[in-house]
Amino acid sequence: MKMSWRRVTTGAAAAALGLGLLTGCGSNDDSGAGASGSAESTSAAASGGDITVFAAASLKGTFTELGEMFETANPGSHVEFSFAGSSDLAAQLDQGAGADVFASADTNNMTKVVDAGLVAGTPVNFATNTLTIVTAPGNPKGITSFADLNREGTLVVTCAPQVPCGSATQKVETASGVDLTPVSEESSVTDVLNKVTAGQADAGLVYVTDAAGAGDKVTAVAFPEAAQAVNTYPIAALSASKQPEAAQGFIDLVTGPEGQAVLAKAGFAQP
Repeated sequence: MKMSWRRVTTGAAAAALGLGLLTGCGSNDDSGAGASGSAESTSAAASGGDITVFAAASLKGTFTELGEMFETANPGSHVEFSFAGSSDLAAQLDQGAGADVFASADTNNMTKVVDAGLVAGTPVNFATNTLTIVTAPGNPKGITSFADLNREGTLVVTCAPQVPCGSATQKVETASGVDLTPVSEESSVTDVLNKVTAGQADAGLVYVTDAAGAGDKVTAVAFPEAAQAVNTYPIAALSASKQPEAAQGFIDLVTGPEGQAVLAKAGFAQP
C-alpha cells in the first residue's frame, strides 16, 4: 500500500485550516502547521501532557531541542524520546511498544505503522534529508566520489538495507552502477557516524545533517548521485496515545515555523 502524505500547510490554505480548527472542525490529522505551529500556541491544549516520541536517530539533535521548547511552553509537560533506526522503531510499535508520536526517516516505515492500524489521522511530511560521505578529518584516503568508496583497502560502513539511510544507499548504488562492499551494515545512521569518528572505518554514508552535527570530527564529501535518493520524513500521532492533544501539540511544533527553523538550521530541507 502506497501512502501519499500531506505536506506542511502554508499560506491561504493554512489560514483556512486555522479557521476550521477554531470552529471545531479539526481532527488529529490536521497539522495546523501554518496557523498554530508555534510552541506557545500549543500550550493551552497540551499543558501537563507527558508524551513519548519515537523518532529516527538522525532527528536526535533537533528533536531534543524541540522537546525542550515544548516543555518550556507547556508547563508541567514532559517529552520522553526514543531514538533509533526507523525500521527498529516501527517493529517495536508493531510489537506493542507504547508511544504517542512516531517520526520516521522515510515513508516506507511510516507506511508499515499506518497499515498496522497504529496511526491516528494522516502523517505529515515535515523534512527531507540527503546522503553524504564522511571520512576522518582531512580525508586521508583522498575520497572524492562515490566510486572511490570501492577502492581497494578502503573500509566503508553503511546502514543496513532495512534502515532508511541503507535503503537510500542502495538507490545510489543502482543510480551510479557502483556496488559497495561495506565492512559492516549498521542499524542506525548514528552508528555509521560513530564507526567513522572512532577510526573503525575510513568512510561512511550518513545524512548531511549528521555530518554537519559532527563538526570537525569528520570531513564531508558530497557526491551528485545523492540527489537520486532523497529521504522524506513523516510524523504522526499514534492511535494508542493517552495524550492525543499533547501529541498533536508536539507535531504542530515540529511542522510549524519554529520547528521548521530548528530543522533548517541543522541542514534539513523542506518536503
